[in-house]
Amino acid sequence: MNGNTEPYRGFGHIAISVDNIEAACKRLEDAGYPFQKKLTEGRMKNIAFVKDPDGYWVEIIRRHDEDVGAATDPATYRLNHTMIRVKSAETSLKFYQEVMGMKLLRTWENKDGGFNLYFLGYPGSNPSVKEDAKNPVAEWEGLLELTWNYGTEKQEGKVYHDGNSQPQGFGHICKLKTVTSFPVDCLLTIAFPAGVSVDDIEAACARFESLNVEWKKRLTDGKMKNIAFILDPDGYWIEVIQNEGIKRTTDW
Repeated sequence: MNGNTEPYRGFGHIAISVDNIEAACKRLEDAGYPFQKKLTEGRMKNIAFVKDPDGYWVEIIRRHDEDVGAATDPATYRLNHTMIRVKSAETSLKFYQEVMGMKLLRTWENKDGGFNLYFLGYPGSNPSVKEDAKNPVAEWEGLLELTWNYGTEKQEGKVYHDGNSQPQGFGHICKLKTVTSFPVDCLLTIAFPAGVSVDDIEAACARFESLNVEWKKRLTDGKMKNIAFILDPDGYWIEVIQNEGIKRTTDW
C-alpha cells in the first residue's frame, strides 16, 4: 500500500532534488529501478517518479534551474519535500501554520487538473526563497507539500488513509526546526507518523493541549513517557520527542 492507489490514497511521495536530472534518472534506470513516470512521459518533462523497493513513489526534481555538469553526484542530492493529500486546504494550512509553526512558502494552482499544491517549511536553516527561479524552493530541505483536490472538503467523513490503520504503509514525516514561537530542530526523516523534536517536551505538549489538538498518545499514556503523538486534521500522526541538543535549562 503505497498511498497512491484507491481506496487507500493519502501519502503521495517524497521528492529528491538532484544536480543533473537526466543523469540521475539514467543512473536509477541502469540500476533496475522501475519508473512511475519517466522524464519523457506526460506533459511535465521536468520531473520524474521512480519507485523504491516497496513501491513508494520518489519524485526526482532539479535542484537548480538548469542541470549542473554532465554526470550526477548523489552526495549533492537533497530531500526536498514530502507530499500528503489533505481533505481541506483551509483547515490543514491553519493547523500546520498556527499549531506546527510552519510558513507557507509557495502555492501552485492547477485549475485544469482540479488541485492545488501548498509548500510549507521552516525558513531558519534554509536559503532564501528565489522568487525568480523556476522552482523557488528547489534548493530547500524538509518541506511539506499539501495536495488539495477540489471538492474533497465537501465529502463526508475521512477522505484519505493515514498509513497507520490497516493496511499499513506510510507512517510519518519528521519535521524538525527552530522557530520563535515553537522551538524544534531541523531535519526530515521518513519513519512511522510525522514527528517534531522540541526543546522542552512537557512545555510543548502543554502548548498543544492549550490549542485543543487531538491526541493519539499523551506523555502520560502507555509505557513510553518520553514521546507523545498528536493527529493532524486528516488523522496523520505527528510524533513529539525531546531534542537533547536544544534542551532548555530554564523555563520557556
